[in-house]
This record gives sequence, structure tokens and C-alpha cells, in this order.
Amino acid sequence: MSRKEPKVCLLSCTALKDEIRQLIKQGDLDAECVFVSKYFHTDYFQLEKNLRKVLEITLQKFPNNVVLVFGDLCLGMENEMKKLVEEYGIVKIDALNCTDCQLGGKGKYLEADPNQELMFLSVGMADMFSYMRAVARRENIDEDQLKQQLFSGIRGIVLLDTMGNPEQLREQVEKADTGLRIVETRQVGLENVKNVIQEAIERNKDKRK
Repeated sequence: MSRKEPKVCLLSCTALKDEIRQLIKQGDLDAECVFVSKYFHTDYFQLEKNLRKVLEITLQKFPNNVVLVFGDLCLGMENEMKKLVEEYGIVKIDALNCTDCQLGGKGKYLEADPNQELMFLSVGMADMFSYMRAVARRENIDEDQLKQQLFSGIRGIVLLDTMGNPEQLREQVEKADTGLRIVETRQVGLENVKNVIQEAIERNKDKRK
């Protein structure tokens, strides 16, 4: 009888929590999962600090069997994530950020928005502005100033419907009151997220041989 391959652990940002949990529930992914809060994305230093802490704990439980579900750019623009991955000797999904993962990875995000003038929002990121507004209020930052800082040069929002609930997603984004208009809803489903993560799982299996 062949020895059963131990389950891989996906260490992911909560921005993709709904999609990953649904894929596991459907039987499309066979994995354990651990999540790091998406709200750390407002501070690269805090995100890296917490990601390292969780990663070290997770690697103790799943030695040499952790796949990182974060984008290349999630720790900054100077290859910080690549350096982290190399330091720990782990496998990461081939995607720039969570939006890229939802669009199919490998830089599809840049193809979809070459001029960087759109904001893509899915269920996992729909409440991000509301969170940042609350933080700004506590720090006495003017809301108009915050909007200018976040949305300068952005002409509109594209909703990415991964979970099959476009009306609920639109309502959530409109409630956030970003001041940006919704220009499009794309029905992307779960297939892209599944394929991007599964490809990383297969690379991790090859590495373990």
C-alpha cells in the first residue's frame, strides 16, 4: 500500500478566504489552510512581521509542505516577497496580487489594466476602503485627503464576481462610498483561483520528491 501524501497547507491572505474555502468545500482543492488578515496590507512592515510569524508556526506543523497564496507585490515593489520565499524555501502562487490570481495569474492583471486606471474589487476586498476610512478617522486624516491618496488617477471600479453573487457584491461596494463609479462587473468564477493555486500545489509536490 502506497503512503498517502500529506495534505499541503495554503497560507493565504484573507482576501481570498471565501474562494479558497468554497473550493475546498466543493472538493476542487485538497488542502488545509491558514489565513493572515488582509488588513495588514495597509502597512508592508506589519504584514511581513505577521506573515513571518504565521509562516514559521505553519512550517513546524507542515514541514516543507506550505504553499504561499500571496502576490509578488504584496510586500512591496522591490522583490520583497520573492526574497521571503527564497529565505524560507517555499513555493508561492504565480500571481502579482489577489486580483491577478482571480484573473488567472502570471500577470493577467497588467493585461487587464495596462494603464493602472481601474480598481478591481471582489468579495474579499469590498470592505477595504471602509476599514481604511475608519483608521483614517482615528488618526484625524481628512476623508477627502484619503480618497485623493488612494484613488488619484483611478477612473472607476471593476467588480470581480468570483462567488456568483454580483448583486450582493455591488451593494457592498456602493455602501463603502468610495466616490468612484462601478464601470463593469466581470463574472470570473472560481476556476482561475483554483488553477493558480493547484499549479503551485503541483510545483510543491515536485519540490518534495
